[in-house]
Amino acid sequence: MWSFRSQNELSHTNRKRPREHRRWIAGMWIILSSLASSSMAFAPFDSPYSKASRRMSTWQAQRILVQETYHEDNYGEGPKSKWFQWFIGGKSRGTNKIIMREAEALGGLPRSNRYASRDWFHSAITLPNSAILRDIRNPVIAITSWASFLSILHRKLVKVNPLAAEHMYFPTAPHSLMMSALGLLLVFRTNSAYQRFTEGRTIWEQIINSSRDLFRLMMLYEKEIGVEKRRRVQTLCAAFPYLLRHRIRPDLVMKTVDDEAYKREPENTILLYQDSGPTDDDAEAAAVANAEEDIGRSRRKTRPLFWVDKRTLPWRLLPPGALEKCARAQNRPLWVCDRMAMELRAVPDQVGFTNRERLALISHVDKLSRCIGGSERIHQTVVPLNYARHTLRALTVWLFSLPFVVVKDLKLLTGPVLFLVSWMLFGVFEIGSAIEDPFQGTLRLSILCDTIRRDVVGDEYVRSTAFFLEEEDAATQGPNGASANKILDSVSSPGEALP
Repeated sequence: MWSFRSQNELSHTNRKRPREHRRWIAGMWIILSSLASSSMAFAPFDSPYSKASRRMSTWQAQRILVQETYHEDNYGEGPKSKWFQWFIGGKSRGTNKIIMREAEALGGLPRSNRYASRDWFHSAITLPNSAILRDIRNPVIAITSWASFLSILHRKLVKVNPLAAEHMYFPTAPHSLMMSALGLLLVFRTNSAYQRFTEGRTIWEQIINSSRDLFRLMMLYEKEIGVEKRRRVQTLCAAFPYLLRHRIRPDLVMKTVDDEAYKREPENTILLYQDSGPTDDDAEAAAVANAEEDIGRSRRKTRPLFWVDKRTLPWRLLPPGALEKCARAQNRPLWVCDRMAMELRAVPDQVGFTNRERLALISHVDKLSRCIGGSERIHQTVVPLNYARHTLRALTVWLFSLPFVVVKDLKLLTGPVLFLVSWMLFGVFEIGSAIEDPFQGTLRLSILCDTIRRDVVGDEYVRSTAFFLEEEDAATQGPNGASANKILDSVSSPGEALP
């Protein structure tokens, strides 16, 4: 009976296999057909290839679409389609490439590519080029080597001494409980770091908005303020974001005076000290502050003297009388705010300009000054050291003890599996550390500074046309339709008669 039922079940299973194979083939055919139809649906109907692409395979249709997109975008790459070159070559794209949604002449805004689920293959093949993997390679290699060593040792002990191999196994319950707590630690750290990133971008958004509003008000009251004073405040406002960026991210283009690798031209350079705010975990700064409170002495180290080319940004934006004074200041963006406030305060009261207009202008300078404090707070205040170390220690202990839990089931695959697990967890920790201070490369401050300079100074002549109404020109028209201002400008001497 037992043998008869086993043969019956075996024959029934053999009859089911062709049916399952047919179902599997039918399912794959439906998936491929849907993919092909979706790719044909995105073909442009007015292109010369649209009719032919519907008769071709999915691969050929996608190549035609990409070639058309390449001819429309014209990014300057080779004759091969951009998508195909990226697909087979793993060309890096994403945050390293800036694209323009509109032409730069039309005010196009720089924007990085966003990664979507369709970029899965590119993300997978470019894993060796990952910056996060490069930063965490030391702990990942250490844990992978440790797991591989334990898996080899376990295999030897299973053959030689199975009883000793049994003592290598850890129960799974403790690691499951630890994983819950470890996940909370990583999530809290990443969320707090992302909040700091968002706050940093919000601060610079306020800098952009305040600079634009200040320029608008100065143009509205240009007659009362005066052209020369307005231009001085305007150039100071354009130089402010660059000076703030140098303070929260020390300028790397500065050269020391005693650096023999770079030759200094005294007529085109200016001497200055490094303008960088100390962090709250600076032991030397804390010791000096305590000494000043206790004994009243300051034993600060002599700061190195640097030089910069005053023909570069932001130094060439500063007015001639403000360049030397600003370079000697300890907090240069704050000095710029003080100078702008003083320039606006010196505007005399007159018809159309009172304290109300003066305070409205100075209020935007106050907003820029508050942005200095907000940026310094993010730059100087680090995540508490105890929290960061506790998270890192818990993650290290959990990963180094994980091979004892999984080696029984994974055997020689323990090393590769631990490589993936350690890469994911250490990667999350490193991402939190990278975006903790967004001003050190996560935010592209240079693009934001150039945006402010273009809106305040670079686009002055085009933007200033918005402050002259056509109704005023129509009201001052002469008998021949010419503007009265142009007529007066065309007169060479007061004795000549108007046309």
